[in-house]
Amino acid sequence: MAVTTPTPKTRSDARRRRLQSLIPYALITPVQLLLIVVLVLPSLGAAYLAFFRSSFGLDTVWVGLENFRYIFDDHRFIGALRNTVIFVNVVVYLEIAIGLGMAVVLASQFRLQKLWISIIISPYAVSAVIAVLMWKFILEPDTGFINYLLGLAGLDKILWTVIPWHAFMTVALLEVWLNTPFTFLILYAAVMGVSQELYEAAKIDGARPWQLFRFITLPQIMPAILVALMFRYIFAFRTFEVVWIMTQGGPLGSTELLSVYLFRNGFRYYDFGVAAATALVMVVVTGILASFYLWSLYKRMIRDAA
Repeated sequence: MAVTTPTPKTRSDARRRRLQSLIPYALITPVQLLLIVVLVLPSLGAAYLAFFRSSFGLDTVWVGLENFRYIFDDHRFIGALRNTVIFVNVVVYLEIAIGLGMAVVLASQFRLQKLWISIIISPYAVSAVIAVLMWKFILEPDTGFINYLLGLAGLDKILWTVIPWHAFMTVALLEVWLNTPFTFLILYAAVMGVSQELYEAAKIDGARPWQLFRFITLPQIMPAILVALMFRYIFAFRTFEVVWIMTQGGPLGSTELLSVYLFRNGFRYYDFGVAAATALVMVVVTGILASFYLWSLYKRMIRDAA
């Protein structure tokens, strides 16, 4: 059998192909290194710190699960966990309902459609801190514009951030206002991607608008809904600036979320071990939620592919 000896040109072509195959890895390497430095290493450091007692001016001492035992025995942590669960579910499902409703309505062609879309997504273009400060002035009990209008209408003023229930709903609705544009954009793109031929065939068979939505639109955009739910659960679970600027967790702890509890322990009481343990609990809970929605999305994709 004759043995073919590689020519210099063949070796050069093979070397060039190997180098070309490495170009994608070279392009993504800086981003991966940045993620490792900014995200992965601090996360590992926080997880490591959760098992130590640490503060300014004190030696870092290994305490094992003591920090976790402390937070689960702390009534403020339990209250913050309860508030967070209620807050996240109220906010996320309101955003999905409002975003889906607006997406379905705006997917139909009508005049000034682009203007309405611009108005809907405008809150997402505003810095969260600036938006919350703006609403804090608007809702101020004595000089706020909303209570001024209520006074003109002969109605009593509303203490938006003084009464616990009012404060909780005010913070929740403000979070919905800030982040509904994100949900709307995802669902609007999904609704626009549904084939019009399906609607036309269903209309020929006598389907009504509600039946079109239930049996065509909703099943077709369910993967997008799951994606929106997953992202919003993760982001809503770590909501901080809205609560801190509006109420700082008050009144009477009614709006204190896990993020606020973490901030107080880490940057007010300088108990870094307890703060790190709280952060680790938040990561585990959000990971479980994300895994549930990822698994649901994966099963749906496998079913659609079958």
